[in-house]
Amino acid sequence: MQNTTQAYHPRAHPADKTALIMAATGETVTFGQLEARANQGAHLLRARGVKPGDHIAILMENRREMLELCFAADRAGIYYTTISTHLTEDEISYILGDCDAILLVTSDRFVPVLSRIAPVHAALCSFLVVGSTAAPFESWAAGARLQPEHPIPDEAQGLDMLYSSGTTGRPKGIKWPLEPAPTGTRTMLVDLLTSLFGYGPDTIYLCPAPLYHAAPLRHVMVTIKSGGTAVIMDRFDAETSLRLIEQHRITHSQWVPTMFVRLLKLPDAVRHRFDLSSMQVVVHAAAPCPVDVKRAMLEWWGDIIHEYYAGTENNGFTTITSAQWRAQPGSVGPAKLGILHICDAQGNELPQGAEGEVYFESGQHFTYHKDIPKTADCTNAEGWTTLGDIGRLDEEGYLYLTDRKSFMIISGGVNIYPQETEDVLLCHPAVLDAAVIGIPHPDFGEAVHAVVQLVEGRTGEAALLDQLMIHCKARLSALKCPRSIEVRRTLPRSATGKLYKRKLRDEYWP
Repeated sequence: MQNTTQAYHPRAHPADKTALIMAATGETVTFGQLEARANQGAHLLRARGVKPGDHIAILMENRREMLELCFAADRAGIYYTTISTHLTEDEISYILGDCDAILLVTSDRFVPVLSRIAPVHAALCSFLVVGSTAAPFESWAAGARLQPEHPIPDEAQGLDMLYSSGTTGRPKGIKWPLEPAPTGTRTMLVDLLTSLFGYGPDTIYLCPAPLYHAAPLRHVMVTIKSGGTAVIMDRFDAETSLRLIEQHRITHSQWVPTMFVRLLKLPDAVRHRFDLSSMQVVVHAAAPCPVDVKRAMLEWWGDIIHEYYAGTENNGFTTITSAQWRAQPGSVGPAKLGILHICDAQGNELPQGAEGEVYFESGQHFTYHKDIPKTADCTNAEGWTTLGDIGRLDEEGYLYLTDRKSFMIISGGVNIYPQETEDVLLCHPAVLDAAVIGIPHPDFGEAVHAVVQLVEGRTGEAALLDQLMIHCKARLSALKCPRSIEVRRTLPRSATGKLYKRKLRDEYWP
């Protein structure tokens, strides 16, 4: 049940207290400054014709204006979509149109990109730029300075609508119901994260990841809404993160397993140079963490490490403490949001201990924006929903994941879906068939690997493989491009054309 007795927004906390710190520059924003700028931003949104229930999009690197804009949207009763800065122009353009944004706010870093995609969307969308160079577009800061610092008269709680790629290639917006509520309402996320990880006024949270990702953005927002201070890195660096923990007396932080690997590979003298005793809660998620890596982190940082399993959809949520994990190594814990079920391919529940698709009952309701079939495909006859992951439950209700959703590749904590890469490869005239899988990588967990069948008369000489790499890089963001390509005579397909990716994966994975 939501508790609305306490407001969860900047004006509920001391105006002179620091709300966020940009680690690279030392720039700080107090709760009073954040409140004033969020109000000015909300007024500017209204002045630009953004009404309750509308959508806006945000494309920028980690910087204070991004959070100020999110807080402005959060009190304007609108959906806001953050777009990955690693996407290609085509991918950015697709999301901008698909999310129905009537306004895009981007940083000056992306003015050249904006100049090329703006004409395509100009009929439905307007554009504002944050930073020193906005021309030929209008400046967000200049417009916001003209606005009052008091709240807009029709304040309402907003929501993010973030994108998670689908196995059919194009990403899909994950849409929660936007119900009328006063801004600062204690939402499901505030309830969940504060109860599990103890975010509150004494929290000093380190964010080492891009804010366009769901978990970093949401945990930072909850930290600030709860009266804590967020320290935002512009990019992850292992030694720098340790220095920041000591410098700011960090109490809470969130990581992905790749970051753990980088931290553990630092020289011992560096790892033990810094005072990390302020840390109380360390959270990790986004990808499976190798057991040996987690054991090493527990030995170094102690039993303060919490792991969770969830998707951007938040249809369910499991978590496991360090002590629980030591007793149940490899588990991602019992459900804390929703009720866990393991089902067969038809959505029928399986007995305890059986391996099948992971479903949640009574979790957060969501839909995939503009994709009724996809929403229906992840929902069984009972109304339970799945992200497509495979796992099993033990007798105590602890979940063990045993496979990835639809052979999704998780590289460095980033979800990569192979279908789009396969489609690009198939567009090359020399390629007859293609499969893209994740293969083991010592740092990133998985690396993108392509297996191709060439048309008759073509051979897999080095020059052709180079051409295929160039072909992919011209059409895909770097994260989705293969790190390696191999040629085979045929790919394993059934008589009906179904590709048996598992056969390919099993050659690389124990």
